Amino acid sequence: MKLFYSTMFVFALVFTSCSTSSVQDDESLFENGAEEIEVTLTEAETELFNIVNTYRSSNGMSELVFSNNTYKYAQEHTQFMIVEDEISHDNFSVRASKIAQETSATHIAENVAKNYPEAAMALQGWLESDSHKNTIEGDFTHTALSIKENSEGKLFYTQIFFKK
Repeated sequence: MKLFYSTMFVFALVFTSCSTSSVQDDESLFENGAEEIEVTLTEAETELFNIVNTYRSSNGMSELVFSNNTYKYAQEHTQFMIVEDEISHDNFSVRASKIAQETSATHIAENVAKNYPEAAMALQGWLESDSHKNTIEGDFTHTALSIKENSEGKLFYTQIFFKK
């Protein structure tokens, strides 16, 4: 049993760690590969994607490419948090494993939030937290994000970051 927990700990560390070097990616900001599914982002999701990239760019980091295929994992987790009515990273290792299999990602992380009425406010909240800021500034190449409203009108956010 000890081996199982040790293995899970190492697995989680591998998928949540990030390095400090910056990667320049000359791909377009939205992947167009034949294997990619098409998604339509909401206005708020598009805004958050753009302002995270603006922040990264203005701080000398590469912009992130949006991963249409990973969008489903961000959406599923946001819906899960709405049902639970709380933010969490529950089942992150499962999401990370699936994303790694599908994308050959080497590092995966996520930020979550709720109750920010605007995407810019969610970004500001993340930037005021060292761990969330480190994720936003991490050595990642791709992202997917989801913003959904619960029945009370409160917004829930999931942003997944990964490097491949």
